[in-house]
Amino acid sequence: MAICKGKKQYDYLIVGAGLYGSTFAFFARQRGKKCIVIDKRNHLGGNLFCENIEGINVHKYGAHIFHTSNKSVWQFVNSLVEFNRYTNSPVANYRGKLYNLPFNMNTFYQMWGVTTPEEAAKRIEEEKDSVRKSLAAANISEPRNLEEQAMMLIGHDIYEKLIKGYTEKQWGRKCTELPPFIIKRLPVRFTFDNNYFNDLYQGIPIGGYNGLINELLNGIETRTSTDFFANRHELESLADNIVFTGRLDEYYDYCYGHLDYRSLRFEHETLCRPNHQGNAVVNYTDATVPYTRIIEHKHFEMFGNAVYECPKTVISREYPTEWKEGFEPYYPINDNRNNALAEQYSKLAANERNVIFGGRLAEYKYYDMAPIVEKVMNTDIP
Repeated sequence: MAICKGKKQYDYLIVGAGLYGSTFAFFARQRGKKCIVIDKRNHLGGNLFCENIEGINVHKYGAHIFHTSNKSVWQFVNSLVEFNRYTNSPVANYRGKLYNLPFNMNTFYQMWGVTTPEEAAKRIEEEKDSVRKSLAAANISEPRNLEEQAMMLIGHDIYEKLIKGYTEKQWGRKCTELPPFIIKRLPVRFTFDNNYFNDLYQGIPIGGYNGLINELLNGIETRTSTDFFANRHELESLADNIVFTGRLDEYYDYCYGHLDYRSLRFEHETLCRPNHQGNAVVNYTDATVPYTRIIEHKHFEMFGNAVYECPKTVISREYPTEWKEGFEPYYPINDNRNNALAEQYSKLAANERNVIFGGRLAEYKYYDMAPIVEKVMNTDIP
């Protein structure tokens, strides 16, 4: 992509005030560029936006935990705001029984009563062997769907209780209808370790993510409640170059067709008690429970007895749903059809002279937060 250098009012029009757009604006300003950042929502920060309710920073668009092993990325974000010591240790609730995640010795003890790594490994191998024999008897040499793939990796018990129902709710399809590549591997630890991530660094910005976004956009002109597509000609005329973080197919007016997404619906509720579930994240893995998880936001930033200093708590029930126009597109559906369609749009994008496409929607790719920051840090901004 060739960046234009002209005499317009701004060097960069940045469409989307989420993490990619805000981080790009920060580094562009560091290089002396004049930027304007717009967003169709009435707030900055995209899906990182937090609303303060009863003194609690509520992640309005789902839980976000920053984690990375890249020291430069960690030092950069901490140079803007201080991060706390939050460690992601979700719990799974299956029909009232609780299991630690990811799959580790605590999980295996809760599932089978085994107490040593040797016992746990033997039990898992026995279950996997039973699955292999069953598939072989049916002349099946390779897993044909997610269900078979998962049971080949972890066996029957954990699949049935902790994977099947959650996955079917998440994708809105039976596991037997989902491709096996969705679950190529599963984290299995033969240690008593409930830390979900393997990264060296993780945490939440003290005071929520709004502080991080505000520091990234400090000194940069922003406009909220501004729809790029409703005012496209006028907005494009403002800047020599565009950074676009919205939906790739929408940018090209769906000329090849619509890309598909999974969406989420949230029910936020304030409760008159200081502690509802004792953990930030509890997954509900039984298919009969309509939501996939409950987030209790205060546990992202309040630890130990500090939880009880705030007399109320806020929870969010998370309901996966099919995406349609007007819904927020959260997760790209990387099946063969959508990947082929995204590739067609990506070829158009690669030929643009003055447009940078970045982020999960513009690249049709799921990103965690740290890789977004790292990608912008490594971007040459002329």
